[in-house]
Formats: sequence, C-alpha cells, structure tokens
Amino acid sequence: MNFQIAEFKAAYGKSSQIPPSDLPEIVFSGKSNVGKSSLINKLLFRKSIARVSAKPGKTATINFFSLQEANFVDLPGYGYAQVSQEEKKRWAELVEGYFAQERRIALVVQICDMRHTPTANDFTMIDYLSSSGYPFVIAMTKMDKLKKTQQQVRMEALKEELAAYPQVRLFPCSSEDGTGIDEIRRIIEKSISIV
Repeated sequence: MNFQIAEFKAAYGKSSQIPPSDLPEIVFSGKSNVGKSSLINKLLFRKSIARVSAKPGKTATINFFSLQEANFVDLPGYGYAQVSQEEKKRWAELVEGYFAQERRIALVVQICDMRHTPTANDFTMIDYLSSSGYPFVIAMTKMDKLKKTQQQVRMEALKEELAAYPQVRLFPCSSEDGTGIDEIRRIIEKSISIV
C-alpha cells in the first residue's frame, strides 16, 4: 500500500452528506487535541494534509482523505468542554450517523494520550467499538513526551486500565519522532487486505 499517494477528498458537516463507501475505510477517533491530525500526517508522510491546531475542537467535520486502496476518515474530536451544547449535539449526530451507515470500515484507530489514563469519553468510545464488533486498535500518542522509564510505567498501567479489553492491541507511537508509525501502517495494510 502506498501511503505517500494521498489527497484531501472532502469534509462533511452532516452525516446525510456522506456518500456511500467506495473503498475500505480507516477511521481515526479520539478526544480533542489528542493528536489525530498529527498522526494522520505522519502516516501519510505529510506535514499538513490534515490541519493541525493547537486549539482543541478544531475538527468539526468528518474529513476524508483518499489513498489508492482506502480512505482515511478523521472524525471530529470529542470531549472538548468549551463548545456549545448545540455544537456537541451536531458532532454526536455526525459521528453516530457515520457509524449507523453501511460503511466498509476496515479498522478504527482509537487514539489516546499515553501520558494519561483514558478519559470517560475514551472508555465510552472503546466500549462502543468493542460491543459493535468493529476491528480497532488503540494508538497511544505523545510517547515522546515521556522518558523511557515513564513509558514503561504507563504501558503497565494501561494494561490494568484497559483490562476489560484484553483482545485490543496497543500501539505506543510518536508523531514527532516516528516511533511506532511503521507498526500502525502495517496493521492498516493488513486490515485493508481482509475487508
């Protein structure tokens, strides 16, 4: 699979606007400011195909990026407190509407910040993915912000925190230095081949 041939395809603000799947979809989910856009950029060997913002809650649409063999789907980040209730409802409709459709979802990359215990919203999403039977992995971003010993401590803690999901694979990674990115590319390629 060639990750270098990719382009921004479209952004949708309502689930009713999203066209049917034409290719397998790799979905990126996570809370606001967890590094979804940075991870997508790193996977696609780009600096800014997905817009990165220091301000949480910037991705308010579902953004599609087309590759030759698949589409990357960037969901809006959840859990950002400083967004109106109306906007939160719109985001919820958008994401729930996306998953309610007949989509060719090959893999969901659920993104959590390695430095912290997953949030209540993270667990809600993980529960949903697990109970719905979607194939998913958890990318633990921002590992470069921890020293080696801290990384080991957090990985042990995460095994405890996510003990209810023993089948889920964790991928510690860094969009800064590229650690773990090749492993995520490999699991994406494998997922696409079996859809």
